[in-house]
Amino acid sequence: MTKRLISTLLTLTLALSMLIPCAVAEDGGKMLRIIEKADPETLDVQLTTDSYCIPLNCFDRLVEIDTVDGQPQIVPGLADSWDVTEDGLTYTFHLHAGVKFHNGDPFTADDVVFTVNRMMDPTTLAKNTDVYERVAGAMDCLNGKADSVSGVEAIDDYTVRFTLIEPCDFFLSLLATPAGAIYNRESTEGAEDFGTNPAVCFGTGPFQVSQWVLGSKVTMVANPDYFRGAPQIDGVTVLIIPDENTQRMMFEQGNADVIDFDYAKTQLQWFMDNGYESQIVGGRRMGTYYLMFNTAIEPLDNVNVRKALQMAIDRQAILDAVYNGKGVVLNSFLPNGVPGHDDDAEVIPYDPARARELLAEEGYANGFDMELAIVADNPDLPVYTIIASYLGQVGVRVRINQMDSSSFYDIRRDGKLPGYYNHWSADFNDPDNFLYTFFSNKNTVGRSVNYDNDEIKALLDAARLMPDHEARIEAYRMIDAAVSHEDAVVLPMYQTEHLFCLSKRVKNFKVAWNGWSNMSYYTVALEG
Repeated sequence: MTKRLISTLLTLTLALSMLIPCAVAEDGGKMLRIIEKADPETLDVQLTTDSYCIPLNCFDRLVEIDTVDGQPQIVPGLADSWDVTEDGLTYTFHLHAGVKFHNGDPFTADDVVFTVNRMMDPTTLAKNTDVYERVAGAMDCLNGKADSVSGVEAIDDYTVRFTLIEPCDFFLSLLATPAGAIYNRESTEGAEDFGTNPAVCFGTGPFQVSQWVLGSKVTMVANPDYFRGAPQIDGVTVLIIPDENTQRMMFEQGNADVIDFDYAKTQLQWFMDNGYESQIVGGRRMGTYYLMFNTAIEPLDNVNVRKALQMAIDRQAILDAVYNGKGVVLNSFLPNGVPGHDDDAEVIPYDPARARELLAEEGYANGFDMELAIVADNPDLPVYTIIASYLGQVGVRVRINQMDSSSFYDIRRDGKLPGYYNHWSADFNDPDNFLYTFFSNKNTVGRSVNYDNDEIKALLDAARLMPDHEARIEAYRMIDAAVSHEDAVVLPMYQTEHLFCLSKRVKNFKVAWNGWSNMSYYTVALEG
């Protein structure tokens, strides 16, 4: 082992175990104890597309998404208000005055400019550049053709302006994602260990990282000066427990307050059966389970065959059997809560008799052979088995092909994966994130859909640039109806609930709107 490597490891170990002095004992007082299966990838959200617990609790964004009257809505964040020009190209944000970072530095428009430039600086190696890619000059910066992003400017200390290269009705939704977290120029610039050292990880959020013990826990303490008001708890202890049985025992013994069943899927039934059902809470996840058909492979290139497959599967029965009925069957690819979701979408019926008739009409009275692909360690294998059983009842002989993940994604990217069951959650709350991702001319081959409706694909491209919000959302409703019904290239299955089990001392726990596992704990209170 080289001296340089030894030095690097020593530095990392010290950084991860660093404790920031604070008035609250890390395991005493009113500390909410939650569980995750693995350490955060990093404390720097610009470098992760997965570890969102820290950014959602320790940082703020210009705008946020909150659940209002049961639906997610854009609400003020670090910006109290904003103006958008009629052409949809200029966004001017009026910032909240008096906000401070955890180290006491004032938050100003210059920190916003710094954050955007840091994200698009190619030396940052950021993974979330799509948040700002539509800002004028952003791609020039990312590609090394410019030193800074021309389209973001501080007008004064509390006003910042973004100029876009094209209308983007979902720009606010992008800014509201964890990747839109705003950083402190003074403490972040030049801090080589920003992503690993809590001592330099300063945001404006309701909590601050005080300690990270690798493989054990992350401690976040309350920010008493938070501009929306101090949290009602002393902080959050994130316990790192990979084994799901151990998670359950920690909860049983009173050493954890929250079980997130995203991280303990094998334990849900145990909790349901052992007296905890009244302590289980949930909210609809902003995502869709779906069965995708590759329309370039016979006989899936026949729309009536695809409609027959849709009608052959009892989605409610699968939801009940596999997900304890915690969710709703979907008849649109857009889940409830995403703009453009149609509550009155035509029902896709479970009708195996009609499915057999349709297959016979198309020359498949004796059925046909079909392959469904899955990554070998995917926990959804039981669902594949049930789907195969339903299709078998109408004469479709399904072979479930278990692949290593590399082969699965390589074949899918080439457009040759025959069919697959999967789940898509919202990266940002907009129909573009669902429909463009799968069915656009740019993406449909890479998702192994091979959608060939040129009119709908043209509408997908056009909808991205529509500055009129209502007209744009109506366009997405038309697109959803086409892919889910008229062209039947996908079978929307269901929208499940994000489920938690809470200790009895947890109060005011609000399940987040989002499609991620992580959430903010700002509103939580602890009793006793």
